[in-house]
Amino acid sequence: MKRILIVDGDMAVRGQIGRYARLEGYEVAEAGDGYTAVSLCRQNTFDIIILAILLPELDGFSVCQAIRSFSQVPILMLTERTSEQDRIRGLELGADDYMTKPFSPRELMLRISAILKRGPVLEALTPQCIERDGIHIDLTARRVTVDGTLVNLTPKEFDLLTLLAGHPDVVFSRKKLLDTVWGGELPEDTRTLDTHIKQVRHAIHPYSDRIVTLRGVGYRFEKD
Repeated sequence: MKRILIVDGDMAVRGQIGRYARLEGYEVAEAGDGYTAVSLCRQNTFDIIILAILLPELDGFSVCQAIRSFSQVPILMLTERTSEQDRIRGLELGADDYMTKPFSPRELMLRISAILKRGPVLEALTPQCIERDGIHIDLTARRVTVDGTLVNLTPKEFDLLTLLAGHPDVVFSRKKLLDTVWGGELPEDTRTLDTHIKQVRHAIHPYSDRIVTLRGVGYRFEKD
């Protein structure tokens, strides 16, 4: 049975989501504040987290960032805010999807199902490790080392590097990268992709030039 953690300061919202989730066959846990959510995630294994941004004490952005420091569990964020900036910030911190309140519980269940079916972007890649010069990518542990030194990447940066390095000399358009890594949740003209590429290049120094920009087209990872 899949396990869902619902994190929202509003008990009525938690109850509504919980009722629908149980009807869909999920096991449900709840947290009414950010600190409790992080603590539960450290002590338990969940298949997905439904995370509100407006929370007592520790907001959803901070919770997402904290969870991403030790777990790759899928996160779907809920917010009353409608600005693109808030949406992009959540996705940049590692959220997998984003919905605005008020929302349709049925649509929420469908999105949860889609995220769980989609799974990690990199599951289809074989083998379980990718070697490119001094870059070693462990797909199982989701760990990257450069010349033997462990480097820190966000979940999206890891997915982006692995997608490119896993298909050397293949040109990926901006749309393809956004669709694959962000699930099509960001517009093509967003600067989020460029920011992530810059961070990945910095992380894999001295092999930064392996990621080549094709202006007006996209990016590719050059072979050894």
